[in-house]
Amino acid sequence: MVKTTQTLTCLLMLTAIASCATSSKQIDVSSKDHKAVDGFASESVREAYLRLKKTDYSDSDRKKDEEESAKIAKTKSKSMISGAATIDGAGQYKGKTYFLKGAEELNLENNYFDIPVVYNDQVKKWMDYFLNRGRGFFERYTERAGRYAPILGAILEEHGLPRDLIFLAMAESGFNTSAKSWASAVGPWQFMPATGRNYGLEQDWYKDERRDPIKATVAAARYLTKLYGDFGSWEVAAAAYNAGEGKLSKAIIKYKSEDFWDISKGRYLKAETKDYVPKIMALAIIGKNLKSFGFDDVEFHEPLDFDEVTVKANTDLIKLSSALGVDFEEIQRLNPEVLRWFTPPSIEKYKLRIPPNSAEKFAQCCSKLDLVATDYQQFVVTKKGMTLAEISKRFKIRKGYVLSSLNNINENTRFQKGDSIKLPFRLGETVSPSNNLYADLYEKPRRENLRKNHRNRRLARSASRKKSERYYTVKKGESLFTVAQKHGISVKRLIASNNEIRKSRKVNAGDKLVIK
Repeated sequence: MVKTTQTLTCLLMLTAIASCATSSKQIDVSSKDHKAVDGFASESVREAYLRLKKTDYSDSDRKKDEEESAKIAKTKSKSMISGAATIDGAGQYKGKTYFLKGAEELNLENNYFDIPVVYNDQVKKWMDYFLNRGRGFFERYTERAGRYAPILGAILEEHGLPRDLIFLAMAESGFNTSAKSWASAVGPWQFMPATGRNYGLEQDWYKDERRDPIKATVAAARYLTKLYGDFGSWEVAAAAYNAGEGKLSKAIIKYKSEDFWDISKGRYLKAETKDYVPKIMALAIIGKNLKSFGFDDVEFHEPLDFDEVTVKANTDLIKLSSALGVDFEEIQRLNPEVLRWFTPPSIEKYKLRIPPNSAEKFAQCCSKLDLVATDYQQFVVTKKGMTLAEISKRFKIRKGYVLSSLNNINENTRFQKGDSIKLPFRLGETVSPSNNLYADLYEKPRRENLRKNHRNRRLARSASRKKSERYYTVKKGESLFTVAQKHGISVKRLIASNNEIRKSRKVNAGDKLVIK
């Protein structure tokens, strides 16, 4: 990684706090009057979290006074991601503190973390990536951090975990609630279907709680607590989060070491897992030192905030948003776990999030309106004896319960010719397999997903190369260093993109260079 006098023109910003205006607080644990800093944007958000079933793994000794817990953390600093641990210069923090050694060249504002962080070649490689080639990704992660990092960090702390574990979520998804991988991992914490269910995240055709930032973080806190209890090391626990407990247990036995860096020297762990831990550390270093890396103009998303109301089964969310005078897309953003335009038909009282300060309006108008979804497409049975399974197959609906729950009938029902069946598609919606793609993703054969994934990656790389390449004509007095600085890339990368200067490592006025 090439270091310039200005820390490279734009060293990628990492998820720095919620909203452009936030104010980072220093926690002084020596004070008896210390009030815990909280990441919940409003009391209604906190109440929604407190209603969730608390983990059996949480530290009973860390119960917070309700008055303190209700405090709102609207941090206003651009120096670090607001959901991260706030540690002062003396390294004071309620949990264990780790000092980053050997990084003097970076001239960091903050060398303190509440998870182990090192500055070695593997970490440098990922810092170089996020400060150069991965700049675009990093910037998007940073913007989304404003919305999600504060509440994620607060939930982690509620469960007795280091707040800096938010960088694991950043490495997993970039705080994207709709993120999904070829391997069926979904949501901000990228839970696999089975692991998600093991930790209480329900998934069906109507909803996927792996996408819920609050419920998924509670589940992640439980899982990470278990992993740390199993391995006694945050580095190994993080690697196990990526590769699985069994894989890491076998690696420890194979290499007779419980040290992640020793284990990662061997060939047993996949490259993805070996890169995973240093990637988290790189994100943490940049994310807690945004100002040091020149990210003073970040446009952070507003922190997650909402009111919560109870609606009936089959509530039409488009009708609801219209009655509230808000965009349907906003209801979708607040409830990413709801996969359809209506609430699950099997849940009579569904907790739904609506924009902040909307609860009163909901009580005045919406509670009196009939918001039950009625705009379903209908299918008229064409032959006697037809079954739900046949109809489901015809419309690429893989789960039999979808139609049975929607029509409130038994899955084994046989129909008469002319019977009308509700379909889970809105009037005017094009019925195609893509309507069901997301909910059924985890059922698709792995080989099919792999094939599509590799093909899409090849196409994306090809398109990206063509799109990102541009040319620059060297002006009088310019050098490799000044050209690289002007375009926000490293000298090493500039040379690698231009074969003609690899040997001479010099440029002259009039030379045409490829910038990518």
